[in-house]
Amino acid sequence: MGRNDKIGLVRTKRLFASLDVYREAGAQSAAMNMAIDEALLEFVTIPQIRFYRWQFPALSFGYFGRFANVARYQCERDLVRRWTGGGIVFHGQDLTYSLVIPASDTAFAESAMSIYEKIHRALCDALSETGQPAVVAADADRGPGSATVATRTGIGDAGYSCFANPVRADVMIDGRKIAGAAQRRTRRGLLQQGSIQGIGFENSLTEQFAQTLSSHCCERKVDEEILNRAKELAEQKYGTESWLRKR
Repeated sequence: MGRNDKIGLVRTKRLFASLDVYREAGAQSAAMNMAIDEALLEFVTIPQIRFYRWQFPALSFGYFGRFANVARYQCERDLVRRWTGGGIVFHGQDLTYSLVIPASDTAFAESAMSIYEKIHRALCDALSETGQPAVVAADADRGPGSATVATRTGIGDAGYSCFANPVRADVMIDGRKIAGAAQRRTRRGLLQQGSIQGIGFENSLTEQFAQTLSSHCCERKVDEEILNRAKELAEQKYGTESWLRKR
């Protein structure tokens, strides 16, 4: 590792002073996964990262997406509309995470793109530590018309497949997109939901990722208050046809 690489690693470790880490052993339905993420945002007091699995092969699509673009998958996948933006993401073989930043944290004041890029630089460092040389897509990699496409990174509304359309600050390996994310910002804080796909995952990746975000990580379990709120959100929002077919 060169001097510049070491400096970059130190910087990403300082993104958060402390970080709560949730590594869920059990799998959840698509609706419940989205509901837990929103409930975490409602209760957040310090930055948190949650790694989770899917009970069935699933498909999530952005808040502004059209149901008509995913309806054909309804018989084969657990469909859910995310609260965050972005396009279509297939889940089941991926490593999925959510990162929640409270409004009280200094990182919250940064732009959506700045947060997106810093998180992905941390992920690149983590992947490199596990022997997978990843890079963050640069402006120059985007090509003609990239200024329009870049808005999809955090809060886009297109019905496109996220992993077929790399944009600025996505994570790439050998020219192929392997990680993207979408965001939602409220007065309470910021939620980033991300997916890492198409690579061989090692058990240490989640630990490395958390450690590149903060040098002070604390393992947590989702408490009953948050789970009860998530169950309400799953039943009343994410698991309903009205939410799924909102657009």
